[in-house]
Amino acid sequence: MQGRIIKALAGFYYVESANQLYQTRARGNFRKKGQTPYVGDWVDFSAEENSEGYILKIHERKNSLVRPPIVNIDQAVVIMSAKEPDFNSNLLDRFLVLLEHKRIRPIVYISKMDLIEDDGQMKAIRQCYRAIGYDFYWSLDELIPKLNNQVTVFMGQTGVGKSTLLNKIVPELALETNAISDSLGRGRHTTRAVSFYNACGGKIADTPGFSSIDYELSDSVQLNQAFPELQKISQSCKFRSCTHTHEPDCAVKAALGTGQLWSSRYDNYLIFLSEIENRRETYKKVIKRK
Repeated sequence: MQGRIIKALAGFYYVESANQLYQTRARGNFRKKGQTPYVGDWVDFSAEENSEGYILKIHERKNSLVRPPIVNIDQAVVIMSAKEPDFNSNLLDRFLVLLEHKRIRPIVYISKMDLIEDDGQMKAIRQCYRAIGYDFYWSLDELIPKLNNQVTVFMGQTGVGKSTLLNKIVPELALETNAISDSLGRGRHTTRAVSFYNACGGKIADTPGFSSIDYELSDSVQLNQAFPELQKISQSCKFRSCTHTHEPDCAVKAALGTGQLWSSRYDNYLIFLSEIENRRETYKKVIKRK
């Protein structure tokens, strides 16, 4: 039989096939091959009535996330809060860079808008991200239609209210939520396992929250491609490998000077580029010592 893993917990994989749910385990040969089944995997499996089934084959994946471990995703809703914790454009761009690199369509959703007195700044930020081409919402009426017929991951910084949002979308889930810790200024981790839920005509997943994210890019070319507006503008750069830092006739820096490019995004690009270069230098030193 064929089906899709919709939940993984304590060594068991729950496979959905023809509207039935089967509890399975992975065969030992997967470990020998260095393979691990993940939520979202399409698999071949065996299952007998009233007995535990076994996963026999993992089909090819179209994309994957390491953290959280989930695969074959159509889109991701990146949840950022307007306050508690404060909106963080650097963290949002880290999520967006990762998703662009993984070829997963991002949707930005802002929670806790009721905690800010003036939404003017957030409206300006929304306008900038929408100009780049991103869906950017804080209304459920706008978000919910985007979930139809899609596999959607909900992700974001710890404490932004992912579980709270999902409870509004699918009240019967009754996911556990915790308040922000006054001493730490961030939320406690409330999600324990990655699971798919049927909702709004598609499948959605809540994922464990975290305070930072590591993007999986190795050089300036990949980083440039992960910023859609930079990738478009950079086609007019004099040098194909332009890093938009010191090279002459750089179209990106020219666009920045004329206001065509949003300075916040360029600043974050430079931060990420520096981190990538420092990581590469550290790796080279480690290899050299060996």
